Amino acid sequence: MSDEIDVNESESTEAEAEDPWAGALEEQAEVEAAAAADSGADVDIDAIVAGADSAPDVQAAPLDNLQDDGASSGEDVNLDVILDIPVTIAMEIGRTTISIRNLLQLNQGSVVELDRLAGEPMDVLVNGTLVAHGEVVVVNDKFGIRLTDVISATERLKKLR
Repeated sequence: MSDEIDVNESESTEAEAEDPWAGALEEQAEVEAAAAADSGADVDIDAIVAGADSAPDVQAAPLDNLQDDGASSGEDVNLDVILDIPVTIAMEIGRTTISIRNLLQLNQGSVVELDRLAGEPMDVLVNGTLVAHGEVVVVNDKFGIRLTDVISATERLKKLR
């Protein structure tokens, strides 16, 4: 029996020397066959590979015709649904860029120079979008802003693009 094993081993070694991928392909086929048997479906790998070169069977999906409900034809749009949505308004005095080293050295009494001049209007931002410029005012011991220039909607849309 040991002679038979040696003969089989020498045959498989010769086959592997001729085609180094033969063993790997055999093993893959065995694994796929076992997986197909477990799932209960017959998988024909050759048919799948052969079908990969041909064009797939494509059909157009049925779509419903879109109808115009007339809302965009100049009629008044009901904005009541969005009037109670909260937005964040922020006033920006100025900005600067500093290194992390300088940031870590800041302490009480430190002065940070900003990119705006004293008396220059502040930016009014709504959810991070510039909508106006204004001046700082004090009303009943609270800060406020008097709008001096409101950015038009068309200018805001141009900046978004």
